[in-house]
Amino acid sequence: MSLNLSDVKRIARLAQLELDEAEAQPTLDKLNGIFGLVEQMRAVDTAGVEPLNHPIAAFQDDIALRLREDAVTEPNRRDDYQQVAPATQDGLYLVPKVIE
Repeated sequence: MSLNLSDVKRIARLAQLELDEAEAQPTLDKLNGIFGLVEQMRAVDTAGVEPLNHPIAAFQDDIALRLREDAVTEPNRRDDYQQVAPATQDGLYLVPKVIE
């Protein structure tokens, strides 16, 4: 797929971007470069290749995601925060009804 100058101007107008003549040609070149890269990637045969859940798994079979321990690091300050609220009940903020 390849764009021409009128396509770039139309896209800019639809996106409500101000694109003058001096910017149109470099933008066209960049967009066509992106489309060229996509075409190169589409040309690669990926039949039989299983998707990876982590890119490093292509090089290391025993990869494990390094997740931190799920530990509480902050104190519970809910009561402090709710003291300044106009109305609370059972740890929840009460707000006025806005929809009938």
